[in-house]
Amino acid sequence: QVQLVESGGGLVQAGGSLRLSCAASGRTFSIYAMGWFRQAPGKEREFVAAIRWNGDSTLYVDSVKGRFTFSRDNAKNTVYLQMNNLKPEDTAVYYCAATRVIDITRSTSLYEYWGQGTQVTVSS
Repeated sequence: QVQLVESGGGLVQAGGSLRLSCAASGRTFSIYAMGWFRQAPGKEREFVAAIRWNGDSTLYVDSVKGRFTFSRDNAKNTVYLQMNNLKPEDTAVYYCAATRVIDITRSTSLYEYWGQGTQVTVSS
């Protein structure tokens, strides 16, 4: 069982930066691949980024490549999403999620555990 708690969201102007954190409970955190997803009002939840259990591989949706960086610190049971050069279209509730699938995946249905989400609002 893994419990996930996101933090770090907020209001920022376009071009600004935020760092989201996701703290996990459970001693087996290091075996889980992790993902970030987001959901804007009136839209479906979409994949943002994923990271392999040991941090040696990451995957990003095209719209955030070069702007977002996903990292993890297994000693602290925490993953981070550094978001730079934010755009108004990045506005959404951001969720972290955990999966035991070995290969990193963008498939929502393969993630077993989800956090409660943190709001990110980017003003123009």
